[in-house]
Amino acid sequence: MTARQVTIEDVARTAGVSRQTVSNALNAPHRLRATTLARVTAAIEELGYQPDQSARSLRTGTRKVIGYPAPADNPVDPNPLMGGFLQALVSAADAVGHRVLLFRCDPDQGAAAVAKSFHGLIAARQVDGFVLSDVVHDDSRVDVLTEAGFPFAAFGRTAPGRPQNWVDIDSAEATAELVRLLLAQGHRRICYVNSAASLPWLADRRAGLLRAAADAPGGAFEVGVPDDDPAALSQALQRLLSGPDRPTALVCASDWLALTAYQAVRAAGLGVGTDVAVTGFNDMPVGTLLQPSLTSVRLPLARIAHALVDRLIAVVEGGTTGPASGLLLPAMPVVRDSTPDRRGGSGTVT
Repeated sequence: MTARQVTIEDVARTAGVSRQTVSNALNAPHRLRATTLARVTAAIEELGYQPDQSARSLRTGTRKVIGYPAPADNPVDPNPLMGGFLQALVSAADAVGHRVLLFRCDPDQGAAAVAKSFHGLIAARQVDGFVLSDVVHDDSRVDVLTEAGFPFAAFGRTAPGRPQNWVDIDSAEATAELVRLLLAQGHRRICYVNSAASLPWLADRRAGLLRAAADAPGGAFEVGVPDDDPAALSQALQRLLSGPDRPTALVCASDWLALTAYQAVRAAGLGVGTDVAVTGFNDMPVGTLLQPSLTSVRLPLARIAHALVDRLIAVVEGGTTGPASGLLLPAMPVVRDSTPDRRGGSGTVT
């Protein structure tokens, strides 16, 4: 048989399964046992079967395509975190027989531009739904899709009154876990290196630190500068570290701020991990290259992506607006040399 002559019935006979099982292997492989899926896949490859995607789309009303408005990034200096999330999203979509369509949508250009970006894809029936990332409470993308009644899942919490089909990490608890780690190591004066950006996940990180550090014997400091200017932040940290009540640990809102913290600690004549512990958040690859390597919080990107895809497909196939509440996932610290446990060692945390 040639590939053009092969039918779904031929595949079913070769694999010893029903036509519906072959259809499930093509459209919803997650519904099949691994052994059955492997048998059907082998028959498809043996016969060279190629399903008619356009006919299938007309029949099912779906394209098996997920739209993703990729965040603006600098190609010369790309954001590794969002690159990792995109890879995880493509893998999660592929696992259930879907593709990801990337397009540009800049919320900073206003609601009209956002609506145009989404409505064009919706009107052309190019996607079954959307996955959004970096979602904030007043997100215009969420507003546009809610008003259009079109399926979406969000990485980041949506505002009350909007569909709650979101997945997020518990940033507050992850930061609190870092603080508890430092307190257990004997640290008594902890400084939170805050970001000037007004973002909900950053607010959660600050809240988690303040909650966990409330009982710290030496209290908790906080430092930050406008626009997160590295030079100004380094100077502010050097002044703090040179004072009589200097903190023994710097908990930074991001790994990028932690880089500046390393510089400030050394400029103050102190050692990272010996005199002052430093932690970050997001666990960027650069953290493992620092000396000493950076303790940070790693985001479970693969788990987040799979949860988003599963929730989106449930809405697409079920025709509902989504679950009544979002899904909050844990993110755990990865402990490295910037926060050594010095209890019982030669060093003393004071």
